[in-house]
Amino acid sequence: MADALEHDEPYRAVLDDPVVATFVRELGFAPDAFQLRAIAALLRGRSVLVAAPTGAGKTVVGEFACHEALHAGGKCFYTTPIKALSNQKFRDLVERYGEDRVGLLTGDRSVNGEAPVVVMTTEVLRNMIYEASPTLRELRHVVLDEVHYLADRSRGAVWEEVIVQLPASVQLAALSATVSNAEEFGRWLDRVRDHGEVVIEEHRPVPLRHHYFVNDKVYDTFRAGRKGGASREHRERAAQALAGVPNPDVVMLERRARTRNRVSNKGRRMGPDVKLRWPSRPHVIEELAHRGWLPAIVFVFSRQGCEDAVAQLLQAGVRLTDRAERDEIAATVDTMLGDLPDADLRVLGFDRWRAGLLDGIAAHHAGMVPAFKEAVEVLFQRGLLKVVVATETLALGINMPARTVVIERLEKWNGESHVLLTPGEYTQLTGRAGRRGIDSVGHAVVLYQRDLDFPTVAGLVGTRTYPLRSSFAPSYNMAVNLLRRHDLVQAEALLGASFAQFEADESVLRSAERLTELEEALAGYAGHLRCELGDWDDYWHLRRSLSRLEKREAKERRRDAEDQVRAGIAALQPGDVLHLPWTGRRGLVAVVGVQFTKKGTPLLQVVSDDRALSKVGPRELDAPPVPVERIRLPRKGNPRQKDYRRDIAMLLRGLEPPTLDDAVPPATRGAVDAGPSEEVRELRAQVRAHACHACPDRAEHERWQYRADDLQDQAAGLRRSIERATGSLVRQLHRILRVLTHLGYLVEDDAGIRPTDEGLRLAGIYSEVDLLVAEAVRRGVLDELDPAELAGIAALFLYEPRGGEPTERPELPTLALYDTVDELQELAEELRRHERDAGVRPLRDLDAGFVAAAYRWASGDDLDEALGSLQLTGGDFVRNVKQVADLVGQLRSVGGQPLSGTAAEAVDALRRGIVEA
Repeated sequence: MADALEHDEPYRAVLDDPVVATFVRELGFAPDAFQLRAIAALLRGRSVLVAAPTGAGKTVVGEFACHEALHAGGKCFYTTPIKALSNQKFRDLVERYGEDRVGLLTGDRSVNGEAPVVVMTTEVLRNMIYEASPTLRELRHVVLDEVHYLADRSRGAVWEEVIVQLPASVQLAALSATVSNAEEFGRWLDRVRDHGEVVIEEHRPVPLRHHYFVNDKVYDTFRAGRKGGASREHRERAAQALAGVPNPDVVMLERRARTRNRVSNKGRRMGPDVKLRWPSRPHVIEELAHRGWLPAIVFVFSRQGCEDAVAQLLQAGVRLTDRAERDEIAATVDTMLGDLPDADLRVLGFDRWRAGLLDGIAAHHAGMVPAFKEAVEVLFQRGLLKVVVATETLALGINMPARTVVIERLEKWNGESHVLLTPGEYTQLTGRAGRRGIDSVGHAVVLYQRDLDFPTVAGLVGTRTYPLRSSFAPSYNMAVNLLRRHDLVQAEALLGASFAQFEADESVLRSAERLTELEEALAGYAGHLRCELGDWDDYWHLRRSLSRLEKREAKERRRDAEDQVRAGIAALQPGDVLHLPWTGRRGLVAVVGVQFTKKGTPLLQVVSDDRALSKVGPRELDAPPVPVERIRLPRKGNPRQKDYRRDIAMLLRGLEPPTLDDAVPPATRGAVDAGPSEEVRELRAQVRAHACHACPDRAEHERWQYRADDLQDQAAGLRRSIERATGSLVRQLHRILRVLTHLGYLVEDDAGIRPTDEGLRLAGIYSEVDLLVAEAVRRGVLDELDPAELAGIAALFLYEPRGGEPTERPELPTLALYDTVDELQELAEELRRHERDAGVRPLRDLDAGFVAAAYRWASGDDLDEALGSLQLTGGDFVRNVKQVADLVGQLRSVGGQPLSGTAAEAVDALRRGIVEA
């Protein structure tokens, strides 16, 4: 490091600064060049964006901001996106600076909040800004750790609110994972913070090697020649890795596996040379241990998948710890969780989980209670756990580096379908591989992908494009808070200063340049769009009118046919028998249920004559389903049970399948084959009669016209996008203001638009359904509830079931809850009508699935009793209760009596036991 700095005077000057020199001595190691560049920017009074790979040491820059603030007698706020990160950073800074100089504010925890260095979640800082908190006085630096979170759909706006509204005197140290548009983000930061610098570091401090594990063998994803000296091979491997050249051995292996119907010397047909296999989990771990590549994080994109993987490893007898490590693990776990109630621990499967830890294996996912997750993190950081099977949430900032990262699947469920990981997601996951100061190299291992060929895998691994995109959008709470501190013109200017609007404006500039190019090209086409026999423009107008009308009628015919199919599905009853030729042995299935998606699409649950349970929707049918027979379903059991399906299959095998003609209703075929309308026939006649239709050069005119049409369509699309992007956020704000003014949260007078008393109450409610909560408070809907009932209703505002399927027949334990849920559902629909009239996206549906669980927990029940029949993990339960407690805490602050007192009791009742562990 010193050799590198000798040739760079600015770096040497930074090291000579006494504040930096003291910091480096406390750090215990020489900072890297990019860290010193960022520190130099802060010393010059500038804000800085640091974009660097995971594990490169971005936090050193944030820690220097804390150090400089302490040295200068000012304050530094260190913000993180999640409470677990805040807690972790708080512990680190307390260890360095002492308890009296470091505080923590996370919404549910407040420790020494007036300290010169305070760690907090970003939402806490946002709220401080809107409240004009006196704690902001003497603030010198704000560290925005993991600032790339501003792309998060639900929470990303908070980062932009903070960046735009912090006083100009405050310097930002924004720390981001590597993104491909860091320069663009830096230009925005420079604009809104009036002096900002970008420091980009692409070099990983621990090199990362990529591997592909197939057929019980580990291959390099990118590989150079087989012969030659080690240094030459290393250089070639690096060159090919940069070029993204897939390992030819794996490419050939796949090719041999696909080779079928080969003929031997004796004329016999042969199968493929090899079969590709997914390596078993125990074998994967054994191979990593043999190579010395542990500890490892294995990413599995499902909570249950993580638990199943741990169970499989334990069942296979995988043990990765020695006696001393097992003793230390036992002592640590028993100390960390010793105060939790035994009944709750039994519900959470503590003994089974602890046994896995003793063998050096654990899961880590959002479904675990925080106390369990923290224990896993502590044990892994101490090197006591050798394998952690985790979902992608582990990649979000938690300090848990490993020697190796294993990815079982490169596809994950996004709530609607299985999608390929983005290059950014892959990089984020593999960023955990390679421990600085411990490993000379990190390893990223992708297991065999059945549905992806190897070149596709290598292409994903080798891609380095992952832009940061804003998710900023104004909300009701944001609107009243902006107008609470600013007039309308200033509020519009603040929205216009967001990164979202900056991106839109940059897009407008690019679109305008492209539009100019298209218009110039169209001008050059004009000479080719003339016909000597007649008016070509008039002829082409007829042709386009005819084409649009034909397409519209064809679409209407298809839609009518689809509606008939949907209606046919919805009309079926359990026990109806259908003939679906592609299912089962003979195509006979029995309907066992009809379900509806959130969009109202009917789906059949059917059991086939080979006992398979499946779903059939409109996409699988080209005509309305017509029952060919009817059977009596078994009285006991359900379709998920094998015996139930076996009984149905036996009944189906006694039936004869119908002919194909009988299975398709003639009426439907006729509707699809309906001929063109009179208007279409008339337009066709006009086209044939036009003089240009007989032009011998018509084909040449058409070729030029199609090109011109394509350019005109592109130009029209660009004009629309420019119109949408220009001032788009301000237009959204004005739609929100219409709703708030109509409902009395804002009033307009000679002084401008300002919040009313009800608007000021709304300003203190931070929730996705903030307006609904405010209306419920204003109308007194919550006033007659007791503390436990208030907790239940707060759950109604917040709960969203995993998978998106609404809860059917939710349990409502008291009459007051039943009545209040009904009243709030009606109130929500009333607000949706106002929102639709104003052009605002309507309020989401409410789900009462967690009402009973929150009510019982606030009533003092243990975890098992609180959950009841609700299928929810301990981690989900704790997270939901914490969110409920946070919202009830807001009601304590904004509500009058008796609501405020009831809310205070509810918060105390919610924050106990496993929730507070």
